[in-house]
Amino acid sequence: MPLYEKYVGRSRDDFATLEDLQKNYKVTVGDDFNYSYDVVDEIARQTPDKLAMLWVSNEGVERRFTFEDLRRLSNQAANLLTSLGVGKGDCVMLVLKRGYQFWYTLLALHRIGAIAIPATHLLTAKDYVYRANAATVKMMIITGDGDATDHVAEAMPECPTVQFYAVTKHKQAGETWMDYDALVAQQSEEFARPTGEKANKSSDPMLMFFTSGTTGYPKMVWHDFTYPLGHILTGCFWHRVEDGGLHFTISDTGWGKALWGKIYGQWLGGSAVFTYDFDRFHAPEILHMMEKYRVTTFCAPPTMYRYMIKEDLSQYDLSALKHCTTAGEALNPDLFDFWKEHTGLTIFEGFGQTETPLTVANLTHAVPKPGSMGHPSPAFTIEVQRGDGSRCDVGETGEICIDVHEKAPGIMLEYYRNPEKTEAAVYDGWYHTGDTAWVDEDGYLWYVGRNDDVIKSSGYRIGPFEIESVLLEHEAVRECAVTGVPDPVRGKAVKATVVLAEGFEGSEVLVRELQQWVKQRTAPYKYPRVVEFVDALPKTVNGKIRRAAIREADESQEGTPKTKVPEGLV
Repeated sequence: MPLYEKYVGRSRDDFATLEDLQKNYKVTVGDDFNYSYDVVDEIARQTPDKLAMLWVSNEGVERRFTFEDLRRLSNQAANLLTSLGVGKGDCVMLVLKRGYQFWYTLLALHRIGAIAIPATHLLTAKDYVYRANAATVKMMIITGDGDATDHVAEAMPECPTVQFYAVTKHKQAGETWMDYDALVAQQSEEFARPTGEKANKSSDPMLMFFTSGTTGYPKMVWHDFTYPLGHILTGCFWHRVEDGGLHFTISDTGWGKALWGKIYGQWLGGSAVFTYDFDRFHAPEILHMMEKYRVTTFCAPPTMYRYMIKEDLSQYDLSALKHCTTAGEALNPDLFDFWKEHTGLTIFEGFGQTETPLTVANLTHAVPKPGSMGHPSPAFTIEVQRGDGSRCDVGETGEICIDVHEKAPGIMLEYYRNPEKTEAAVYDGWYHTGDTAWVDEDGYLWYVGRNDDVIKSSGYRIGPFEIESVLLEHEAVRECAVTGVPDPVRGKAVKATVVLAEGFEGSEVLVRELQQWVKQRTAPYKYPRVVEFVDALPKTVNGKIRRAAIREADESQEGTPKTKVPEGLV
């Protein structure tokens, strides 16, 4: 029996309908839940040889980790950390890419009640300084791959709270850097669960994420020990992992997406996780890995699906694949249909934030509508609300809000050390996501955009997401961002900043074609009156498009934008 059933009280298949799931899904959690002891150790006790993770290096080296392996390794890491004085409530930053050390180190931090801070290897010295000081980081464990250690070394003089620096793969081990792999291997394989004041409560902080920081400094999102149980829906009812299966989510460990798809919900569902430790995404390699290792469930952003469908899918045996999901950006209908035609599988969309687990999705028993995020999660009460807190009517755009009168597993505790931001987001018993959407007559939610991204033009409220989705259906468009630019008549005019696909060149003819393309597929007032072709879009370190940077650049420029609307398209 997959362990999630212990906390839900029913099997996934026991929910006969989507309505049944919506009404009766509930997670029961004790006062002292700890994922390492109550899930990983329990699986290791029941089935010690059960596969937990299949890890493949960029060079093709394979390592298989059972739950017993991870129990022992995480105990060893916990012993090392406690020997250094790392304890309950201490912050430890993990910059480990897709290295297998991440998994047992995260479990070790859970064991001792310390707070894990996953971070990307793409950070610069300035980023490390800010994060270390903002969170009072006590220790950093850094990958030996690439140049992450160089940036950390540059930051060291300005990080007074960091007492220990450890590096993997024996790189730079010496007086400044601890040899993490060697030191872990020297420790005892047994670690007793803490008691008394050293034991954690379910409500204690366990995890911290830094938001992407599209504007200003990143916020620190604090999660408690119930966070893994919030991902039962993610892994078991959205990803639909199988007991004994192999799940593949494409993400490195620096992002929240990794904890959505590479550990918590998947192991609760009895599935192993597949980790390919690649440096650069290459669609044929990914497809080859899925074929070779018989991946059963898969999750990736739409961009990666777009690259994959450019390949001849008939050359790959994907017959083991049973369920596919996506999140993070627009899934255009053409991609949805192509994948269905060539694999027989529907792509199920989902939505959530760094502050939450999965909150809107096409779950078990759902019939997806291409382009819709799906239905509200049964774990929460979710409404689309007006600015005054009243509920929006069908078809009316408003803000996605989550009822937090009683805290549910997976919802953040607060923005750490930032009461002003916390109070701006959580008030009147609701968490205000800052994301806008509308609900159709069947209860499906359709994403519009961030509050700050909504374009107010000639009295209309226009969300960029819908227009971007339409543009991405055009063969000439590889990436795009839709923003508002100052307009003396309309207040704001819709602008599309476009990265062209290979083989296409920007021209007035192509501008007109793209504008007509949008006019024919959505409301005429939504088409981009300004189109600019660029080589690349500004992005955050986690790859999200920085629409704010485009807006700021446009507002700072004098004169008219590069490409205006042709005559006849007013």
